[in-house]
Amino acid sequence: MIFLQLFITFSKIGIFNFGGGYAMLSLIQDEVVNKHHWLTVSEFTDIVAVSQSTPGPIGINAATYTGYTAVINAGYPQWAAALSAVMTSLSIMWLPFILMITISKFLLKHKDSQWINDIFATLRPAIVGLIAAAAIMLMNRENFGSPSESTFVFIVSLVIFFFSFIGTRLFKIHPILMILLCGLAGLLIY
Repeated sequence: MIFLQLFITFSKIGIFNFGGGYAMLSLIQDEVVNKHHWLTVSEFTDIVAVSQSTPGPIGINAATYTGYTAVINAGYPQWAAALSAVMTSLSIMWLPFILMITISKFLLKHKDSQWINDIFATLRPAIVGLIAAAAIMLMNRENFGSPSESTFVFIVSLVIFFFSFIGTRLFKIHPILMILLCGLAGLLIY
């Protein structure tokens, strides 16, 4: 039963794939953590971290790892979890793939149409909202700690966040170098 639920859930998420993988993260978390309770917030945060650090689109990577972890958490064997990982990866892609093949000729033919430009102008704020929701979703206790549990960890997390934001935004430090510097800071501090 979990396989069918995963297929339906990730097919539904895939059809709203406007804005790329980061825009999908809040949709994935809402479905797999809040609605179905297949994963905990901590497990989902780990999945996002692994999805960002492995090659490929983050949305598909998150679907792959979520499918695997959800089936393991449900008590199935590893071979079933591997099958679920493949299925969730494909289920998040198949509807957008068919949709894009179907409408690509129409879009190319009418790309200068005011009607098409109005549709895309309407989608832009929604995409920005989905990406902002993903960023806010990642600002949780698992990533920043909690001032009530450990004030030191919380303050250090905020300082690292602030300096990494300033470093990449203002000083144009390469993101990979910034990740290495933050990892080194975490290693030295903790």
